[in-house]
Amino acid sequence: MNTLAYRREIDEAVDAANYAIKCLRKAHDELKGAKNWGIVDILGGGMLTTFLKRNKMNNAESDIAEAKRAMQVFQKELYDVDTRFQLDLNTSDFLTFADYFFDGVVADFLVQSQIKKTQREILLAIKKIEELRNQLLVL
Repeated sequence: MNTLAYRREIDEAVDAANYAIKCLRKAHDELKGAKNWGIVDILGGGMLTTFLKRNKMNNAESDIAEAKRAMQVFQKELYDVDTRFQLDLNTSDFLTFADYFFDGVVADFLVQSQIKKTQREILLAIKKIEELRNQLLVL
């Protein structure tokens, strides 16, 4: 591969990394809102609070799905420059069900725990992508 083509592949990988980071940050922000509503829910917020929290969580799930697609593009671009990258983020469908149908303190704490876990995973993913992107920028 000539230098110009290689540079183009690096630029495409950097662009894909930036988009994945943007999606992950958006998901993290939505989860922050969900966590805040979750605290209100634990303190007795009721069905409206649960709905608002779930709305934030659904938005975050959409952002995570978009981030996964962006990371697949990023991974493809990394292959083009002989680098490997793998990442997986998951959310639990059971906790969604439990939060609505067994709305109570135990379910609320489980959901809060899942939100915090997912936020940690997102921050770790952002860190990994930023590290790889920064390595690409010095090539």
